[in-house]
Amino acid sequence: MATIRLTKEFSFEAAHALGGYDGPCREIHGHSYRLFVTVKGTPSEVEGDPKCGMVMDFGVLKRIVNEEITERLDHALILRKTALGPDLRALLTREFGNVAEVDYQPTCENMLADFARRIAARLPQGTELWSLRLHETATSFAEWFAEDNPPVGKDRGAIAER
Repeated sequence: MATIRLTKEFSFEAAHALGGYDGPCREIHGHSYRLFVTVKGTPSEVEGDPKCGMVMDFGVLKRIVNEEITERLDHALILRKTALGPDLRALLTREFGNVAEVDYQPTCENMLADFARRIAARLPQGTELWSLRLHETATSFAEWFAEDNPPVGKDRGAIAER
């Protein structure tokens, strides 16, 4: 059977600030993110398998990405954890309910590396994460490709929850 790639598009709205950055993005600002997730595999040939003919159920991919990415970040303020983090988070969460702290500068590039680890760890047996594309704006995006990166997935260690 042929190797097939499936892609599903997701979107979420989020704000972030790039602390220490020397440009306007150091200020809190928002984006309408568009995330394209591509997985690779061979369609099941098992007769009687409800997924016969599929690499992966699009609904399963949607559930994984929603649980790991969109539900966590949609309409969130994404900030890097810092020494001021607990006090800043307490101040912000008194007024706003969805503040997501991350262990990295929340750039499009770093978010993709985090997303790759999270998604790959949850994919069904026989399905690999092939690529991710994250649009910050209509004309600006970053991409992650499996071929350019060390393997990620279930056997590569746990992903720290934020």
